[in-house]
Amino acid sequence: MSTHVLGGRPDAFTYRRLRLRVADGPDRGAVADDGHGELSCGTAEGNHLVLTDPTVSRHHFVIAATPRGVHLRDAGSTNGVFLGGYRVESAWLETGASIRIGLTTLRLEDGATDVEEPLSPDDRFGGALGRSVAMRRLFAVLPRIAGSDSTVLLEGETGTGKTLIADAIHRASSRAAQPFIVVDCGAIPPTLIESELFGHEKGAFTGATSARMGAIEAAAGGTVFFDEIGELPLELQPRLLRAIEDRTIKRVGGSHQVRLDVRVIAATNQDLRAAVNRGAFRGDLYYRLHVASLRLPPLRERRDDIALLVERFHEQLAGQAAPPSLVEELVRHDWPGNVRELRAAVERAVLLGDPALWQSLSDEAHGEPPAPFPSDDHDASLSFRAVKERAMTRWERGYLSELLRRHGGNLSRAARAARMDRTHLRELGRRYHLLPPADEGDDS
Repeated sequence: MSTHVLGGRPDAFTYRRLRLRVADGPDRGAVADDGHGELSCGTAEGNHLVLTDPTVSRHHFVIAATPRGVHLRDAGSTNGVFLGGYRVESAWLETGASIRIGLTTLRLEDGATDVEEPLSPDDRFGGALGRSVAMRRLFAVLPRIAGSDSTVLLEGETGTGKTLIADAIHRASSRAAQPFIVVDCGAIPPTLIESELFGHEKGAFTGATSARMGAIEAAAGGTVFFDEIGELPLELQPRLLRAIEDRTIKRVGGSHQVRLDVRVIAATNQDLRAAVNRGAFRGDLYYRLHVASLRLPPLRERRDDIALLVERFHEQLAGQAAPPSLVEELVRHDWPGNVRELRAAVERAVLLGDPALWQSLSDEAHGEPPAPFPSDDHDASLSFRAVKERAMTRWERGYLSELLRRHGGNLSRAARAARMDRTHLRELGRRYHLLPPADEGDDS
């Protein structure tokens, strides 16, 4: 992998075309290569390399060209991916690497030609910022995607800016003057989600005292954004698939087909390929959403952007440049909560206005339990804001701990009980070390 540099600034990302060959197994001799930076392998139609090996999962693994090299990721396969006799979930590959899955052995070969992707000359698209190669690579393709009417799937960890990118795509499209409707699939109670999506007629169920338009219908002429699409109940997925394909819906309790003129953008922090393997997400819906798929990189893969973001957030919140010591401190961390967590950290620094408290912030960013707060809430040596922030933080941590305990750690139930966004609850739980830092342990 390499970058062309113009005037000290990369203007193109170049990588070797990816190629996989089946060296041994039922499909020996089969080859797949791709010039778009990603190759998927499995038994399901729609993979770049489709195998007949019965010991291979529908979606087994994916390899991708990144600025750091060729990366392999197990897509939640049943029998695993093996390199050199060791099972791996994630690995960096060199040309000639031998990959074993089930009864099949594959080899990563030299694709013989280079693929050059231009990088955007801009450091932003809409409200999204980034000067890193990863982000400018993304910014280069977003105008073309915005200019089309294709369905878009945004994949990335919590806090990477999926909603921001979805909004930017809408604003840069021909539908910008029409509605942008957001549906948080993880925050709507299961008993209401069908009505929320498709609407209902008067008398369709108890409490339906009048007809109501659903979110998809309300987006007429514009864009409907399904956030956390992986949380959509399995029984509703066929209805959404039909709505996307046929561009028609029926309200709950109704018989009239409503014609649709909407663009669909979906986002998820899950691996939908793995969800398809588990039977938790329909393969046909996945492929219908996967028309234009974009992965938003986490902050740890775009560290060049941290200082830029800190400066921008501080300017927005305080109206002045960030202190160099704050920028230096925040750049050192990986930020598992990504851009959202970083912005919250800058906001806390501005609110507290006390550099001595940044160390507590630093400890949390490193994943270390925060130091206990003083029991005295009336320490006059601190500012009013600092004391208030400490008291509020102590209360918030206690409330969330009891909330999660009462609901057995189930995020969806806890979020509904507290009437708060599930994603926000998960982030707070991780901030206070009440939940694991990664998605293991996260319920659906």
